[in-house]
Amino acid sequence: MPSRLELQAVFEGILGSENAYFQPPASVKMSYPAIVYGLEDIENTFANDGVYSSKRKYSVTVIDKDPDSEIVGKIAALPTCRY
Repeated sequence: MPSRLELQAVFEGILGSENAYFQPPASVKMSYPAIVYGLEDIENTFANDGVYSSKRKYSVTVIDKDPDSEIVGKIAALPTCRY
């Protein structure tokens, strides 16, 4: 699984800008179109009384004036992404 910073780079590549925000506080002034994402869950698999693997799950929100934005399709096409 890629790191959060690698995921940030993927989102910035999709947008063509740096308008991808990880868990932004309310005081952040965002530019649009934008992707806002945050850690939603960590799924651990256990073996030998310890964590064998850990998978992070993120919630992703696309904010765009166009309700049929192509950004949504690009995000949905990412590996392991679910809509």
